[in-house]
Amino acid sequence: MSDFAEFSKLAVTLAPWRSQIVFVGGWAYRLYRYEPRAYKPDFAAIFTQDADVAFPARDALEGDIKEALVNAGFKEEPNFAGNFRPPAMRYTLGDEANGFYAEFLTPLTGSPMRRNSITKQFEPDATLANGGVVAQKLRHLEVLLHEPWLVTIPADESGLREAVADLRIPNPVSFIIQKLLIRDDRAREKRAQDVLYIYDALYLFSGGIEDDLLPVWKSLEATLTDAQRKSITAGIDVLFSRVNDLIREAVTIPTDRKIEPENMLKLCQNGFEELLGGA
Repeated sequence: MSDFAEFSKLAVTLAPWRSQIVFVGGWAYRLYRYEPRAYKPDFAAIFTQDADVAFPARDALEGDIKEALVNAGFKEEPNFAGNFRPPAMRYTLGDEANGFYAEFLTPLTGSPMRRNSITKQFEPDATLANGGVVAQKLRHLEVLLHEPWLVTIPADESGLREAVADLRIPNPVSFIIQKLLIRDDRAREKRAQDVLYIYDALYLFSGGIEDDLLPVWKSLEATLTDAQRKSITAGIDVLFSRVNDLIREAVTIPTDRKIEPENMLKLCQNGFEELLGGA
């Protein structure tokens, strides 16, 4: 089964919750090419084996997502990283090592600690059980849930011989801004990948910044805290004020195209100037 067929199977399985969930992370980036407002590139999207599914922490997810996934052939496995209670779960498809899997995410707001009602001790507020699954809580994830866009995977590309319609993904502005906000929490190799993600998102939607992206930014900006606004400005300065090692690493990630570091920097600088007024 191809990775697109695996993702499509996940999306079809989660159809009853489609109006409440948003596909974020690397799969959102891959799905941007199905957005009618995106430039149609002649290069492939970066491969990703995991699908991140986000939902608002305040929303109750009716029904049992875990049961639906298990019935569709997914296997539930705990992710013990961080020793969180309860542990976040991942849902794998197939028996191959390092194969396709899905994880659930939800925003972390407020204090990162909570008081355990049984032990009376404070512990990380890192996971949330909802709809039969356990999601990991992440800071700044609410940015990705702001005004999501809809895309459809056409039948001839879904791997299922049917279109997979109305998938909610982050709008490109939220996608880019969240990458800036989480930069200090990312491993170095992930930072370089995020620089490439930002560049590609600005590249794909460069023709519609004023008409399509600027109104989204104005709407999103109104929801941000002062600390987040300052972090965005600092992130642009750290990542895109000059050609740096992260940009040099980012341009080496694609294997089917050549990007000059100076061209990556210039496009990003121009994109942020047009979108954020230089932030």
